[in-house]
Amino acid sequence: GHIPCGLICHPDKEHVLYPLGCTVVIQDLDSKKQTFLHGHSNNVSCVVVSRNGVYVASGQVTFMGFKADIILWDFQRKELLARLSLHKGKIEGLAFSPNSLYLVSLGGQDDGSVVVWHVGKREAVCGSPASARSAGSATVVVCSSCRDEMFVTAGNGTIRVWELDLANRKIRPTECQTGQLRRVITGVKMADDDNYFYVGTSSGDVLKVNTNNKLMTDYGPQKEKFSSGVTALLLLKTGDLIVGTGGGIVALCKGSNYKVMKKIQVQGAVTSLTCRGQGHQFFVGTNECQIYRINYAAFKEELIAACHNEAVQDIVFPLGTSDLFATCSKNDIRVWHTPENRELLRIIIPNMTCHAIEFMRDGKSIISAWNDGKIRAFTPETGRLMYVINHAHSLGVTAIAATSDCKRIISGGGEGQMRVWEIGERTHKLGEVLKEHVSAVSCIKIKKDDRECVTASLDGTCIIWDIVRFIRKQMILANTLFKCVCYHPEEYQIITSGTDRRIGYWEVFDGSAIREVEGSVSGSVNGMDITSDGAYFVTGGDDHLVKLWDYNEGAVTHVGVGHSGNITRLKICPGNKYIVSVSADGAILLWKYPDLH
Repeated sequence: GHIPCGLICHPDKEHVLYPLGCTVVIQDLDSKKQTFLHGHSNNVSCVVVSRNGVYVASGQVTFMGFKADIILWDFQRKELLARLSLHKGKIEGLAFSPNSLYLVSLGGQDDGSVVVWHVGKREAVCGSPASARSAGSATVVVCSSCRDEMFVTAGNGTIRVWELDLANRKIRPTECQTGQLRRVITGVKMADDDNYFYVGTSSGDVLKVNTNNKLMTDYGPQKEKFSSGVTALLLLKTGDLIVGTGGGIVALCKGSNYKVMKKIQVQGAVTSLTCRGQGHQFFVGTNECQIYRINYAAFKEELIAACHNEAVQDIVFPLGTSDLFATCSKNDIRVWHTPENRELLRIIIPNMTCHAIEFMRDGKSIISAWNDGKIRAFTPETGRLMYVINHAHSLGVTAIAATSDCKRIISGGGEGQMRVWEIGERTHKLGEVLKEHVSAVSCIKIKKDDRECVTASLDGTCIIWDIVRFIRKQMILANTLFKCVCYHPEEYQIITSGTDRRIGYWEVFDGSAIREVEGSVSGSVNGMDITSDGAYFVTGGDDHLVKLWDYNEGAVTHVGVGHSGNITRLKICPGNKYIVSVSADGAILLWKYPDLH
């Protein structure tokens, strides 16, 4: 993800850790099983594992002026050991000393201090401003490889080696001299014998600094610097360096002149490099949320995990199967395989956002609504573009649905119009325009017999349309921006929800309100879906919770905690095996459908 050094391979060689929103994910490399560490109140900004693998520490961001917590976790038991709170605003970096005696933490720009914590006593030993007033702020901290009392901080134009004096509870810095060079430091790696350390810079070169006399011994490459800066470093047992750059290049460098021996290109800027065991295999994390595995001998990349790196807008299952589902986001639509949790297909339309998707009933195409005002249809197997409806809506297409005979598409736009499109074998033409809504259409649902549909809009109305005669049947008014609407499977009632956090039950026949229940304590309800028998429904929204409701009782039966961003949409899969929810931080979460008996 976007967090520097966020991907870490655990010393047991069987797990990797990475932050996802305000949770830390621990994933088993062989079985792909994931466990989550919940405890942060906001996004995780850094994560680190102790050398013996016993402890995990993670830091978070908070709002200006509030304390940002560091949480110390027990890796084996996966539980919270202590909350360490002194820094304000953000934790910029964390590092464990080699024998896990101390944890060093670095506060963000608004905090600017470095603190040494005693891991056993779970308390602060001492602290100090991280950089001199004349220098820029420090962003990286790394501990020595042999001695618990030494660590290094670096940042914008500053490299400092610190010594801890435990008896007097003081830390004392020494500035490192780099001669005429002025650099912004992005990463530091310490040699195993502690005699020197390597520093990666945003200018695209690597500096080597002697730890004993605090002088820079050499730097390189002098001529061909790495484009977009060095963003990650990995030091191998052989003394060679592996360099990750902002341009997505992973390069193996040898010798003091940093000559590139081998290199490969990955997608997105490299943010993490972490080795498994002795370095025969290592992992690369990029800011486009891709994780690669690279074998050192062959030096070939293999993609092992990928996810959306922008907010996910919609999720949809094809008719009658729970093994596949599709999600859409900025730039792309992705099709996923549920049993193996892997990506099967990616359809990329650069710089455009896809607001809604739908599988055609016959399974021959995926139709999608885009913010450039176009409706695009793709084949589900290959992702080939089948047809485009240009200028479908003036302010982007915001909602889409297809009739069960696959002959018509109904789309809603940002300007509030509803349009019915006749889809033939090779032709597509505008059938009808329905102008009633005055703001964006957020959701469209069609009855099974294709004779009626309901649309929800941000103007505070839900309208039930006759789509044979193209007239308005009923209109439902409420003081809210409607985000979602569902037909009860027997189609005599609809349920709606939106920004007023209430779930409304309405009569389809005359549009009258049956009842209202409080859907959420905080934040709007953005998505809902109902089971095929109509007994239960799920909702999700800005309170980050997935809730399962009994339809007749109007009461919550189960709550799922796991998202760290606003939930945008969620679906119950056909056959009630899973619930899949997607959120604004790019996460897709699979939930086991609860056993209700």
